[in-house]
Amino acid sequence: MSTTTSHKAEFEEQPEGAAGPGGTAIRPARLIHNEATTEIPVHLLFRDDPEPVSVPLKPAVVARRRGTGEQPRLGRPAPVPGRPAPCVDPDLVERPARVLPGLAGVLAGVGGVAGCLATSWWAGVLPPFAADALRLPGYGGAGLGPAQWAAYAGAGALGALGFGGLARGRTGQARLLGLFGRYRGTVRRTGLLWVNPLVARRRVDVRLRHWRSEAMPASDGNGVALRVVVLVVWRVRDTARAVLGIDDHETYLRECVEAALARVAVDPPGGPRGGVAAAGEALTRLVAAEAGPVGLEVFSVRPLRVEYAPEVAASMHRRQIAALDARERSGMLNSVVDSVEDTVTRLTMRGLVELDDYERKVLVRDLTVAFCSGRREPT
Repeated sequence: MSTTTSHKAEFEEQPEGAAGPGGTAIRPARLIHNEATTEIPVHLLFRDDPEPVSVPLKPAVVARRRGTGEQPRLGRPAPVPGRPAPCVDPDLVERPARVLPGLAGVLAGVGGVAGCLATSWWAGVLPPFAADALRLPGYGGAGLGPAQWAAYAGAGALGALGFGGLARGRTGQARLLGLFGRYRGTVRRTGLLWVNPLVARRRVDVRLRHWRSEAMPASDGNGVALRVVVLVVWRVRDTARAVLGIDDHETYLRECVEAALARVAVDPPGGPRGGVAAAGEALTRLVAAEAGPVGLEVFSVRPLRVEYAPEVAASMHRRQIAALDARERSGMLNSVVDSVEDTVTRLTMRGLVELDDYERKVLVRDLTVAFCSGRREPT
């Protein structure tokens, strides 16, 4: 016993050799001519064996046949891969630099100055008024020899390193340190500090900053050109990546905002109230995802002013006026229809008048004209 996978429920095949009205034999009717079927043993559907039995079956899916008019089946489009995030050197991460308190530099500088004075007194080149001011005992001096010059060099180097490394750390600013082209750390401490005077210092503003852009090109959901001014609230989170990872982080942020505006539809003036907020959230997500890997933290990107581009502003203004006029007319018509319906219903339900179909139509017409004339604005 067997059955087929063809659509037998949709049509009944007549037996072969059956005679039609003219006495001619009628061939079995087939509604689907391009479908190949395969037989499935029915007894396999009701087996009690827990393990399935593999039965060789012919392919039941029909490919496209020539001359049948069947269209090829289109496969699902492959998902578009997302744009990869910008990749920065993973080893380039902000780390604290080694600095000393400013008192250490002051002590080293004072020690260098004191060494120079002592060497001058030792060599006998110290002026008498300086010796009297310092209350030094009288000494003839040994002259400027190699030992004195070495003492001068050591004391001068100590004083130069002590006073030359003094720096003042300010709140909201950091210093990026580099030595011979290599990143040595970032100083975020405040107050008087001593930093190695041989390293290069670069000041970075790490405060919370806001940037109001100029009018940037954008578009709405229908592709109409707009000009949008946005407010970006951001700050530098990783000074090493923001300064050393890219050329100019402020220019990079500006270009990220412009690219996000090209991908997000912004509601034009007169759109839904929540449309601008939704566009701001989408812009914030996109810009934060683009600027995060380079050490920038973006808190919000909010459209401040949205206006049509100059080339389409006049036509869109006329369209808005037409839409407002149509909305006003629709509202007035609905109000008039409701008033006429209420008036006719009250007159009929209270038994004040008895109206047939013709009289009802005339009354409705007269009331509609009266209410529309009363609501018409004076010219």
